[in-house]
Amino acid sequence: MNPTYDAVVIGAGIVGAACAYELAREGMRVVIVERDIVGGGATAAGMGHIVVMDDSPAQLALTQYSQSLWNSLSPALPSSIEYDCCGTLWIAADEAEMIEVRRKHALYASANVPTQVLDSHALAEAEPNLRKPLAGALLVPSDAVLYPPCAASFLITSAQQQGADLMLGKTILSAEHGKVQLNDGTSISSAYLVHATGAGATSLLPDLPIKKRKGHLVITDRYPGFVRHQLVELGYLKSAHSVISDSVAFNVQPRRTGQLLIGSSRQYGAEDSAIDHSILESMLKRTCEYLPGIANLSTIRAWTGFRAATPDKLPLIGPTDDPTVFLATGHEGLGITTSLATARLLADSILKRTSAIPIDPYLPARFALETAHA
Repeated sequence: MNPTYDAVVIGAGIVGAACAYELAREGMRVVIVERDIVGGGATAAGMGHIVVMDDSPAQLALTQYSQSLWNSLSPALPSSIEYDCCGTLWIAADEAEMIEVRRKHALYASANVPTQVLDSHALAEAEPNLRKPLAGALLVPSDAVLYPPCAASFLITSAQQQGADLMLGKTILSAEHGKVQLNDGTSISSAYLVHATGAGATSLLPDLPIKKRKGHLVITDRYPGFVRHQLVELGYLKSAHSVISDSVAFNVQPRRTGQLLIGSSRQYGAEDSAIDHSILESMLKRTCEYLPGIANLSTIRAWTGFRAATPDKLPLIGPTDDPTVFLATGHEGLGITTSLATARLLADSILKRTSAIPIDPYLPARFALETAHA
């Protein structure tokens, strides 16, 4: 008996949407199964930053590759996605952090990522509402922002235009050995099953090395021009490196609507999606330390989401021990940025062809191998 589909993509967040889009483009018969709505979950709690990051060579390769794919796709994106190539300013509070600015500048140059070092005066001109004085910043003009839920919807719609089916409001009881069983009694057979449910992936695959990481976001009313670039303190990197403790960092993003999106926070071990007012207060206090005038602006909403974190801060992309089951999860705070590259690597793996970048650093088997050699 032939399978009903070539691929079942589990999850309609930004990563699942990108995988469905990529596999459907390859001519595969695809169905996307989602428990809730398109672009909900961690996608709705993402800042929408398309950013090159350099926590490791593998992270740099994946983010740079994916940013190039977003750049190629950007002319086709509808205005509702609010794609804006506003650039990122990595802000140095003092001379010690300027050393990090210069290190990043040299590293990005070696990877052919254009950057510019701004001194204190140039930074004040670029962003007049930042506190003064600050030591300087690294400008990465190729970074962009977008509105993640609409980006996921666009990719799902594009997949459907290529013939993909979409099943919403369906809870999956099991997904293995080429078969998906739904709670309504429906059974779907498929050559490949792609788990792209972020932090929820452990509900079906409990042994995955993934932990939930809770984050808070706040958005303001419309204040066009108050901020011109994505603003991130260099201390954000220290915050992102912590894998055991709660942390906050200054991260503000301008939106095409004129609103300001405020992050960022990280919490391990939090299971409740309710606002944690102590974390929120710390996050906003940190924001006001860099942007004092933001205290006079009106915020209109705060919310949370759970991101999927792995021990080495790299996603899980590729096959598992079950030859029908592939993973596209564990992206934590870089799911929006790396969604397109994840989908391309996944399609390359399924179709057994060479990828533009090596897939080895992201293969799920890396954790099994570490255990075997321990």
